[in-house]
Amino acid sequence: MTEHVQIAKPVVDLLRTPDGPRERQLLLGDTCDVLARDGGWIKVRATKDGYVGFVRRDTIAEVQEITHRIKTLATHAYTDANMKSPDLMSLSLGSLITARRETGTFVETEFGYIPKQHLTTVDSLESDPLAVAEIFLGTPYLWGGNSRLGLDCSGLVQAGLLACGIPCPGDSGDQERTVGQSLPAGALPQRGDLLFWKGHVAWVYDERTLLHANAHHMSVRFELLEPTIARIKAQGDGPVTSHKRL
Repeated sequence: MTEHVQIAKPVVDLLRTPDGPRERQLLLGDTCDVLARDGGWIKVRATKDGYVGFVRRDTIAEVQEITHRIKTLATHAYTDANMKSPDLMSLSLGSLITARRETGTFVETEFGYIPKQHLTTVDSLESDPLAVAEIFLGTPYLWGGNSRLGLDCSGLVQAGLLACGIPCPGDSGDQERTVGQSLPAGALPQRGDLLFWKGHVAWVYDERTLLHANAHHMSVRFELLEPTIARIKAQGDGPVTSHKRL
């Protein structure tokens, strides 16, 4: 019988090997299947995208029924139902929590009190994945990142799609193979499309503009579409390999 666990820290690196490089990140409330245990490390498969890696044993807990998710870029969990009380932790968009009870404008959780206006019920999905991705504008670029502290190109795409209940793998290569419908070369880009390169993906914000997390600017940025395509090609990363529409 498969053992299931839940992430119990705000942001947890999912590592290739114990003490190895980061592959992706998991957020508070994400669930995983346990594949193996090795001392202080646990090999897991993330429920949200099937990604496999290692997390420390002290970052997981028993699975609880999730009731809410964070809908804003970030929020804080406070000691009391009072915004002037000490904050205990910061949580990123997409984090999942279990409400104990509601008290005024706060929701009580085991991690502290979270402002109600920063939450939505877990079964309430967003309708525009690009609008969700835009919330991360200005966030630092971080290889393998999945949080408001930093994320990469595929993390930005995944955050938008998962918030809308659309399945999405964690890597841009897998996203290119499985997300959306392919459009022929020369098709006019429109809002919400995805453009793929070898090792990169960007949202089409409008017919002239891209939104993407990129290492050139080391942040989530708007860029003009045509100059960006030319720049990426000049950097040696090649032409656009796919144009997909959700």
